[in-house]
Amino acid sequence: MTEATLVKELRDKTGAGFMDCKKALANSDNNIEKAIIFLREKGLASASKKAGREANEGRVLAYIHGEGKIGVLIEVNCETDFVARTDEFQEFVRNVAMHIAAANPRYLNKEAVPAKDIESEQSIFRKQAEDSGKKGPVIDKIIEGKINKFFEENCLVNQRYVRDPDQTIENLVKSQVAKLGENISIKRYERYQLGESTKAE
Repeated sequence: MTEATLVKELRDKTGAGFMDCKKALANSDNNIEKAIIFLREKGLASASKKAGREANEGRVLAYIHGEGKIGVLIEVNCETDFVARTDEFQEFVRNVAMHIAAANPRYLNKEAVPAKDIESEQSIFRKQAEDSGKKGPVIDKIIEGKINKFFEENCLVNQRYVRDPDQTIENLVKSQVAKLGENISIKRYERYQLGESTKAE
């Protein structure tokens, strides 16, 4: 099993960051179970346990990018105002806002994608597959793969973090949960670009 595969498996099981997983594997002779124990001892594998706790505090941040060409307004929640006031949390919120400015996600997560948008994409992918001569179950498999790719490219939490493409925004959130010891969630955001039409227009 390659190092990349081991790292991915460990990240999927623990929610820990990419570099934390690499370090854990290096300290555990590439043994997954030992690496999980290592991360737990360091407090980096507990994100999933905190995910169900209520997060009613946090920060709303306005981020301006490109000499006033792009603006992002974002709300990120945590459990206590104490954590919300820390430099680490505020830097995290700013980093997510910077990512939104650069990557321009259309939706927060898969659940936020309207059914009609998914149906429209599926219809396009089906036509493409049929035109290329594919048939039956193969077409369904192709559509499934392309829809997953659509989520990765258009949903904020599924996007690759622009400053570290080895991890998604979802994994970035999990690493912050592990570091700060509280449930953290990106509640909502709005991205503005100079000259763009508003949604109401």
